[in-house]
Amino acid sequence: MDQKRKAVFPGSFDPFTKGHEAIVQKALPLFDEITIAIGRNSDKKYFFTLKERINHIKVIFGDQPKIKVESFEGLTVNFCKENNSNFIVRGLRDVKDFEYEKSIAIMNNKIEESVETIFFMTNTEFLAINSVIVRDILRNNGDVSQFLPEKLNAFLASE
Repeated sequence: MDQKRKAVFPGSFDPFTKGHEAIVQKALPLFDEITIAIGRNSDKKYFFTLKERINHIKVIFGDQPKIKVESFEGLTVNFCKENNSNFIVRGLRDVKDFEYEKSIAIMNNKIEESVETIFFMTNTEFLAINSVIVRDILRNNGDVSQFLPEKLNAFLASE
């Protein structure tokens, strides 16, 4: 029997942006299942709660049977092993992202050889979107709708 191709797309996703959505859409044809894994870090100050972030992603991808949403603590590579996933999906905007992500991918592969990182370039129109900047705009009551997926905008407007 063929083994399912399972990937993990890890991040804090605070908030989940159009750039994140584009990476998932690019990865979907390659995998049987993608777990969008929200890392929990008690030292980080989040804008949205973990429960809100999980709900936001479910709103965006609720009609996509290949996507699961979970949270985790600890090393991403350990989460992959626990969930029988051999791939980590990461998005890249520029060379700086690549250099940072390359180092993490190498270390993850040293820890667990069976887990490979797959990089996807984001769409050019999303190159400037950065969750840290979007959070800052949110904290200052700015309009971030052009940076968030349409389904999330509609959901947030209805709250």
